[in-house]
Amino acid sequence: MLEKEFNYYLEHQEDLVKEYNGRVLVIVGDCVVGSYENHEKAFFDSLSKYEPGTFLIQKCSPGTKDYTQRILLHRRNNRLAKEHRQHG
Repeated sequence: MLEKEFNYYLEHQEDLVKEYNGRVLVIVGDCVVGSYENHEKAFFDSLSKYEPGTFLIQKCSPGTKDYTQRILLHRRNNRLAKEHRQHG
């Protein structure tokens, strides 16, 4: 799941960091479709445009330090999505 998006990020990380360093990216397929200040804004904006599980939210930074974060946030965001749908 989301292998294509994460592989795109890995393959283009150096160029993406030059343009988006420190931003939170939303990637669909092999395209950056959004750049945000934080994960929450990225998640809720993307949720209004795409089905859950069809977009990758990835903090753009050099090296590997933010790779694990995407997995942890995915679990957190599943809970947030459910709450958002129940109240929204």
